[in-house]
Amino acid sequence: MAETIISPGILTRENDISFVSPAPTAVGAAFIGPTVTGPIEQPTTVTSFGEYSRKFGRTFTSGSTTVEYFTSLAVKNYFDQGGTQALVTRVVSGSAGWTAASATPISGSGGFAATKIFDIETIGKGKQYNNVNGSAYLASDELSNGSLKSGSTDNVRWEVTNVDTTKGTFSLLVRRGDDNHKSKIILETFSNLSLDPNQDNYIEKQIGTSTTSKTSDGTNTYLTSNGEYPNRSNYIRISAVHKQTSDYLGTDGITINSDTAGNSYTASIPIASSGAFASATGTNVTDAATFFKDISNSTAGIQGLIGADYNDAISILDNKDEYSFNIISAPGLIHAFATNGATQTDNIISLAESRGDCIAVIDLVAHGTSATSTVTSEASEINSSYGATYWPWVQVGSATGKNVYVPASTVIPGVYAFTDGAAAPWFAPAGLVRGGIPTVLQAERKLTRSERDTLYSSNVNPIATFPGQGIAVFGQKTLQKKASALDRVNVRRLLIELKKFVGDQANTLVFDQNTITTRNKFLAAVNPFLDSVVQRQGLFAFRVVMDDTNNTADVIDRNQLIGQIFIQPSKTAEFIVLDFTLEPTGATFGG
Repeated sequence: MAETIISPGILTRENDISFVSPAPTAVGAAFIGPTVTGPIEQPTTVTSFGEYSRKFGRTFTSGSTTVEYFTSLAVKNYFDQGGTQALVTRVVSGSAGWTAASATPISGSGGFAATKIFDIETIGKGKQYNNVNGSAYLASDELSNGSLKSGSTDNVRWEVTNVDTTKGTFSLLVRRGDDNHKSKIILETFSNLSLDPNQDNYIEKQIGTSTTSKTSDGTNTYLTSNGEYPNRSNYIRISAVHKQTSDYLGTDGITINSDTAGNSYTASIPIASSGAFASATGTNVTDAATFFKDISNSTAGIQGLIGADYNDAISILDNKDEYSFNIISAPGLIHAFATNGATQTDNIISLAESRGDCIAVIDLVAHGTSATSTVTSEASEINSSYGATYWPWVQVGSATGKNVYVPASTVIPGVYAFTDGAAAPWFAPAGLVRGGIPTVLQAERKLTRSERDTLYSSNVNPIATFPGQGIAVFGQKTLQKKASALDRVNVRRLLIELKKFVGDQANTLVFDQNTITTRNKFLAAVNPFLDSVVQRQGLFAFRVVMDDTNNTADVIDRNQLIGQIFIQPSKTAEFIVLDFTLEPTGATFGG
């Protein structure tokens, strides 16, 4: 009830206008491409390059040459430039032929399942997960120091320790494939495990049993999850338990139970042992694979893949509710490649348009393209404010120890990430201040001013070389042909940021009462945020309307709540004109 002053005294009141709107949800870049290891066509979030390397690997051998995928180089550059979160979707050649590696038998001391207590398999698929030669672990697979002959940083091995038959518990270690028994590299430890499904420490609950499969309904491709328990391990899952030890201990907590045939459960507890993995299928390397600047339109011409290998991954990422990102890149797909990129780059831009919350960075031409007219001709075939392209290719350092050429989409997401951290998404990711690319050693060619003009007039953003100042992005146009505010990357990214925040706020109102209170709740969140964007130079002005003027009785009767947001985006100074005027001696300068 409102207070009133009746007798002399002091009345203190509160007027809270300090509405603090929540910060926008953190999102990052999405990268599609081949990786050494990791789940196939299953978008996976990583928050550091170290985490990426553990899950997806980095280098591998093709023939006698060590190579690194564009995906790895792109993710590293992204985090080096300040990126905080990346969504990685691994693609492989002919994904249907890839299977996981299974563990060699985990043995018990006798009784039930004496030679096979439970089954483990790797979450990732492909032959690189095998670290034994045959289908089962043999003594000949191991060297005298305990190293596996085929062990590597890209596969894992297992070990059972701390077996306690009085309690029916044990520990399971996941070790890196290239370690040995004296110098163990333990990736994960699962302690106090049990085969008793009635206990919280049941092995399936603690490690997980889930698998992910790809499904198509004829129009869309999506992922379905199978398995009773989610995976807590990053490397393995329990694929089967051959004998559960239900109620291992008696009601007195001491007596060890047995099965109906009288076999003691003790015999079904695994013995302390270690083993490896085998029988996985699918390989990263094909004889026709080409890498770095040699990628081509031929079979397996893009790092062992063809363009069609990317189709399902692109379709899966169309699920806006499941996957969140504001940049998408697939280094290696080239728009000029009829087989290895034309369709897929168009589909990635269409994906960005349908989602409305990201911008696609695509590459137009292969390394070695000499004529700017070839580049501009490719750009003329695309018309979208949700896509941007950059040229030429650039050279970066690689984990192979060599300097290699990569398409621009490998490094541009990092430029966006730096801009976001140093300023905000609505600042131009270009120029010597925010457009510098410190990870680039040199551009494929040094563009002249005339060449930059030609490219920019065709919506291709030049990567320029300035003596003494380095290499920088010197353009920020989208691929939209029509002249409007949205033909600039900073405005498109501004809209993406605003739509994401405002959409998140509106989502909390769905199924609320369509009343003034609900509208004010929305305005109290959105207005302060947009005002903060004005203060941070993203907008000149804005106005939000959600009242009786656009929520009339008939609108309310249709169960709709209408809001209108009017904005005036800030523009960048891309063309700076400085006039120098020579005046005679004795002239007076105006004050």
